[in-house]
Order: sequence, then structure tokens, then C-alpha cells
Amino acid sequence: MSVQQQPPQSSMAITLQIVSIVFYTFIAFLCIGLPIAVLPGYVHEQLGFSAVVAGLVIGSQYLATLLSRPMAGRLSDTVGTKRAIVYGLLGIVLSGLLTLVSTLLQDVPSMSLIILIAGRLLLGIAQGLIGVGTISWCMGQVGAEHTARSIGWNGIASYGAIAIGAPLGVWMVADYGFTSLGIALSTLAAGALLLIRNKPSVPVVRGERLPFWRVFGRIAPFGASLSLASIGYGTLTTFITLYYLSRGWTGAAYCLTVFGVCFILSRLLFISAIARFGGFASAIACMSIETVGLSLLWLAPSTGYALIGAGLTGFGLSLVYPALGVEAIKQVPDSSRGAGLSAYAVFFDLALAIAGPLMGAVALNLGYSWIFLGAALLSVSALALTGWLKRRAIA
Repeated sequence: MSVQQQPPQSSMAITLQIVSIVFYTFIAFLCIGLPIAVLPGYVHEQLGFSAVVAGLVIGSQYLATLLSRPMAGRLSDTVGTKRAIVYGLLGIVLSGLLTLVSTLLQDVPSMSLIILIAGRLLLGIAQGLIGVGTISWCMGQVGAEHTARSIGWNGIASYGAIAIGAPLGVWMVADYGFTSLGIALSTLAAGALLLIRNKPSVPVVRGERLPFWRVFGRIAPFGASLSLASIGYGTLTTFITLYYLSRGWTGAAYCLTVFGVCFILSRLLFISAIARFGGFASAIACMSIETVGLSLLWLAPSTGYALIGAGLTGFGLSLVYPALGVEAIKQVPDSSRGAGLSAYAVFFDLALAIAGPLMGAVALNLGYSWIFLGAALLSVSALALTGWLKRRAIA
């Protein structure tokens, strides 16, 4: 008797499965977005600390994410993707409670600051666990052949959540005070924990577990190319307001809006191109578009040209992460998939960490317009490295 094969799933069915998993990324980044625009003001104005300390409070979360990447990958590979996400959601619940306690202790600024930083560290660790766990879960659920789509939708969930969370957090603080932030974080994460309880996970992949640093070495060439290309993102988001001010322009926020809209539209419309043309070809095409966009920002004679440059930059950058990710994950066995995703994400974290001081030094010595030339040249370097990786893969 022949065994009847299951019919292949439709593209829509695959997308719906992915969306049902990256929903937890959306919740995590909504919790990250809610306090992001109001915490610096809280630390500086309510607690009375300097702007530098306020910046360190925000940065502590990203440092925790970076340092916890190896742990996140190991947990995802060994205990399962669902459990890694559950641990992350529990971390957000605790982060919300600590944030609430911190705001109730405003009269003791030092204690309030210490508790707030502890909450930010937990939030950063949770970000790493959920980010890696959701992508790895998606790949196990719909297959490695849909890696680009899994990474792409995870990015849409994260960027979309921050875009919603930041203004929502400002509104909540204005109407309900800072205590509402901690309550919201804990409530959202607790609700997600209730929803995930009965959701079936994929089984843990058995096989050899490569040490993280060995995985890191295999991923490094692809991650280096990602870092070089992603510095343009960090440059635009960090310095576009100061760039506009240096030119005597207004409306820098519209530049960020155009960048974000083009970024998301590109992922929605063209994510399937990676499977069709391959990761290397897609990355090279996108880096080329990004380079044109950054060059246009460098040479822009007016805000109209700057908006076009920002749009092209967002359009190009959008698919670089998933396109290179497809090729990077091929370098590690399925049993070390979580470690591979974590190692790859480290390079994006590094790009954002490097962009500020590196381009700040360029702006200090040459002026703000030259930071976009610098980012464009780094994008060209990423193009060259990606081309070399493609030739090596063919050989």
C-alpha cells in the first residue's frame, strides 16, 4: 500500500504559520518600544541624572542583548524554541515589575535608577531569547527553505512594534504617568504567556551541538558583510536630525518615516525574491540600492532629495539581513541553528554599536553630510565581501 503524501502548503498558509509565531516578537518589541522615547526624560528630569546616565540606561538593554546571544542560541537548541520564548516572556514580566517599582521609588533616585537598570537588563536578555527563539521556531515549523521569509517577517514584527510602541508610550505617560509603563509591560507579556501555553512547538533537533565560538567563526564572514551594510541604518537613525539641523532644514522625522515605510514595503513585496534569485544575488542588489540612497543623502541639495535617499536606503537595507542570513545559516547543522542565528544577530548589534561613535567622529571632523559618504563606502565594502563569498560558494 502506498503512503499518500501531504499536498504542499500554499504560500498564504506558510505565511500565516510564520505570523502566528513572530507574534511573540511583536509583543516583545512592543514592550521595548513603549518606554524607549520616555525613559531618557524620566531619568534626566524625574530622577535628576545627567543625559549621559540616561543614555547608559537605554544602552544597558542593548548590551544585555549582545552579551546574552550565546545563551539564547544554546537554550533554543537544547531546551526548545518554545521554552526559550517562554523564558523571554517571563523576563519581560519581571522587567515590567521592576520598572513599576522603580517609578514608585522616585523619591530615592539612586535606588530607583539601580532597579530600573536591572529591569532594562532583563528586557535585553528577553529580547535575545525571543528574537532567536521565534526565527528558529519558524524554520522548524515551515522548513529551512523558508528561512528568508521567517527572518523577514520577524523583522517586520519588530520594526512595526517599535513604531507603534514609541508614540503609544508617550501617550500613556502623558495621560497615566510613568507607572503605567511597568504595568503595561507585565500585562502584555503575561497575556502572551497565556496564549503560548497550548501552542505546539517543534521538537528539539538532535545531533552535534557545535560550540558557540566555532559557530561564530563559520558565520563571521557573512556577519561582517551584514555589519558593514547595516552601519548605514545606524547612521541614518542616529544622525538624521542633526544632519537636517546642520543644513538648516526641518522635517527630519519625515525622513525616518519614509525610511521605515520603504523598509517594510520592500520586505512585504520582495521577500520571495531571495528564494528565487538566491541570498547572494539578492544581497548584492539590495546593497547597491542602499549605496545609491546613502550617496544621495550625502549630496542632497534639498529635503526632497534627502527623502528619496532615505527611501532608497530603507528599500535596499530591508532584504540584506534575511538575504545574507539564508547563506549564513547554511554553514551550521540544524542542531546548532539557534547558535547560528544568535551569532549572526551579534553582527547587527555590533553595527548599531559602532555606528554612533564612528560616524560621530566623522561628523566632528568633516561635517554631518560626510557621514553618509562614509556609510556608502562601507556599503561598497560589504558589496565586495559579499561578491567574494558568492564566488567562494560557487567554487
